[in-house]
Formats: sequence, structure tokens, C-alpha cells
Amino acid sequence: MGANNGKQYGSEGKGSSSISSDVSSSTDHTPTKAQKNVATSEDSDLSMRTLSTPSPALICPPALPGFQNGRGSSTSSSSITGETVAMVHSPPPTRLTHPLIRLASRPQKEQASIDRLPDHSMVQIFSFLPTNQLCRCARVCRRWYNLAWDPRLWRTIRLTGETINVDRALKVLTRRLCQDTPNVCLMLETVIVSGCRRLTDRGLYTIAQCCPELRRLEVSGCYNISNEAVFDVVSLCPNLEHLDVSGCSKVTCISLTREASIKLSPLHGKQISIRYLDMTDCFVLEDEGLHTIAAHCTQLTHLYLRRCVRLTDEGLRYLVIYCTSIKELSVSDCRFVSDFGLREIAKLESRLRYLSIAHCGRITDVGIRYVAKYCSKLRYLNARGCEGITDHGVEYLAKNCTKLKSLDIGKCPLVSDTGLECLALNCFNLKRLSLKSCESITGQGLQIVAANCFDLQMLNVQDCEVSVEALRFVKRHCKRCVIEHTNPAFF
Repeated sequence: MGANNGKQYGSEGKGSSSISSDVSSSTDHTPTKAQKNVATSEDSDLSMRTLSTPSPALICPPALPGFQNGRGSSTSSSSITGETVAMVHSPPPTRLTHPLIRLASRPQKEQASIDRLPDHSMVQIFSFLPTNQLCRCARVCRRWYNLAWDPRLWRTIRLTGETINVDRALKVLTRRLCQDTPNVCLMLETVIVSGCRRLTDRGLYTIAQCCPELRRLEVSGCYNISNEAVFDVVSLCPNLEHLDVSGCSKVTCISLTREASIKLSPLHGKQISIRYLDMTDCFVLEDEGLHTIAAHCTQLTHLYLRRCVRLTDEGLRYLVIYCTSIKELSVSDCRFVSDFGLREIAKLESRLRYLSIAHCGRITDVGIRYVAKYCSKLRYLNARGCEGITDHGVEYLAKNCTKLKSLDIGKCPLVSDTGLECLALNCFNLKRLSLKSCESITGQGLQIVAANCFDLQMLNVQDCEVSVEALRFVKRHCKRCVIEHTNPAFF
């Protein structure tokens, strides 16, 4: 008798390749009339909503051999297709109730330590879990089920993994979160599905339709999504401020749908409230696409266009015309950006705090002079690999951007100790300095920097011909500085 009733309630149905609407217990005996009566009396306190709409509380990986139906694991998964799916199940019962077991049961075990925690502490612990782990917690017991679906825990959905069926998971989760407010997830503000390669336009359509209060969306590395789905999201989520579509190679533009544009005309260009936009590795983005983005996203403050290799100076001109509030801008590895592009960027003036032009081979001292002259509040500059920069450019930068905190001029072979001396005598707040592969740098230049920039926290001199004595001098004067080097004699 005990063997027949020893299986856990968490065991699920076998080999499902789609979202199951209900998963029953996997016990192998037919319930008696007494069992049915007891179960009915215990479940009578459930609301009709909980009974009629089971919880999409599990996102689980493929089953491993030998771990099925309560034997070593209570995880539900698809053992036939080998894909990760979102499963739907009813809330777990409070306890197994069999009349004979009740009579023969041993003294009740001592309550687990975690069960002694109050509800607010449990909710706080659950808040640190990713979505799939939180869903698993909902399967433990009735109390955990109720706590796991506390609305405060569902302001963010975070899904990761290449095998997970994200479209299906989003559909099931949003359906569950829409119970109290039909068809609308009012509490959901952040969706992060980075690296989920199985995300398609269908998943983004679900988000657009159900999450009007969405403020942050990250779909980096999801290369199956297209412009149309992104347009739907920005059109139906008017509060969206943070959008990361890096690595989405099919995305070439950010704009409203045609219907939304007509409805909001002529002021539709100001209706997209995006402030943070990351389009790194969107290889097919061109100047015309950037023009559209700038015209529709006029509130941009952070824009990252790393490795958007088709962009030119003309695209940057459009950007500065419409987006005058940009604080951070990256055009690193955009090989067609030149000094003329930097002249346009310099029109951002004192608003610009962060600029990355790494590996833009057409940039020289001329472009650096434009930026230094007008962007006096610049705090971060990455000019690694800009081989046209010399000591003159560094000198002009140091004298005009005295509040500079981070500078990367690695792989700039024309920068020497002369430029470092000027930098050290003007930028006393410098905290991070990278000189990697600067062939003209010697220990003398490093000593001048260390003697004047006491707050230096990171120094990269890899592949530089500097002596051990110079490195020790830096360590003595800048005690918090981490030195990255390739000199085996210094440790």
C-alpha cells in the first residue's frame, strides 16, 4: 500500500511537445471514493479562478535518462522532442491524503527551517530568482505557489537559453499574469530574453499586445526578429525607454507602425519615448535607417552603434540634428566614420560624456580637436586603434577635457611620453588609462602619470616596452591601481 502512494505530486505527464493545459498527478492507482471526498474537502478553499486557470509555473529543460516521473526528479519536460517548453499545471496540493496512510503514519517530521520564514521574507528571496526558477518554486507546495505569484515578483520576466521555446513561454506567462486584468499585464515592466535564439516575431507580438506598461526590453542575440515586430512593440508600449536589439541582424530601423504613424500624425515622431538604444552588431543598419531612428526617437540619451559597418558621417549628421540630448555614443568599428563625423558629434557640446570611436581608422588629430574643443565635459573616450592620433591630439584633449576619467589610446603608435606628460599635468582625475601596444611609450612617461594621477585605478601597458622599475614606481604612488602588463619579471 505504501509503495503505491509514495510518488510525489510534482510528477507530470509524459513526453509533451507543446504547452499542456493541465498536468495531473502520476500515481499509478485509481483513487477510492474516500480519497476523492477528502481531496474535495481540502481543495474547497481554492477560488474559482485558480481552479479554472492552472498556472504556467514551469519552464524546464529536456529530461535526462533515468529521471522520469518522480524517480530522481519532479521536473516536467519533453522527453520526445528534447526541447525546453513552458508547462502549465495546477497548484500543488497541501499534502497527500489516504485514509490508510493517515492511520499508519509516523510522527510528523519537524518543520523545515525555510518554512519558518514569514511570507515577506520568502517573497524577498524569490525576488532574486530568474523566471524559470521562480516557476519551479511554484510547484513545491500550496504556500510557495501563492507566494511565487505575488504581483511584486512579476515586474520582470527574464528568460535565457538557446533551447527554450520563448514564444510559447511568453504566451503562457502573460496569460497567467492577465487573469486579474484581462488581456493586459499591468505590472510587467521589464522583459529580458537575451540569447534566446528561438524568439520570433510571434513572441514580440505577444509582448506588444499584453504589456502596455513595458519600460525595458532586451532581445540581444535574437536574430529571428524583424522590423515589423519591433515596430509593434514601440507603437503599443508608449512607456518603453530601454531597448536592446544588439545582434538582431534583421533589424534595420526603429519606428512606429504605419497605422500608429497615421493616427499620431503630425506629431508621431515625438511619441517614441526610448532613451536607451543598443543596436550593436545590427550589420545592415544604414544612414537612412539611422535617419528614421533619430527622427522618431528624439529623446535618446544613450546610443550604441558598435560594428554597424555601413554607417557613414552622413548618418551621424542626421543623428545630431534630431537627438540633441545624447550623453553616451558609440560608433566603434564603424570604418566609414571620419573626422567629418566627429565634427558633427562635437555639436552635442557639453552634453556628451561618453564617446567610443575605437578602430575608426579614418579619424586623426583633426577630429579629436573638434571633440576636445566643444565637448569639454567629456568623461570617457575610447580611441583604441585610431592610428592617426598623435601627441598633438592627446595634448589638445588633455588641455580642454580636464575632467576626463577614462582614456583608451591603445594601438596608437604615434602617441609617446610627450603626450602622456601633457595628460598627467592636466587630467588629475584620471582613473583608467589603457596604453596597450603603444610602441612609443616608455617607463619615463608612466612615472610622470603615476606622480600626478594618484587616483589611477587601472593601467593597461600590455605589449609596451616598460621596465620593472617603472611598474613598481606606479604601484608605490597609485596603491589602488591594477596594472595589466606582459612583463614576467613584475608581480
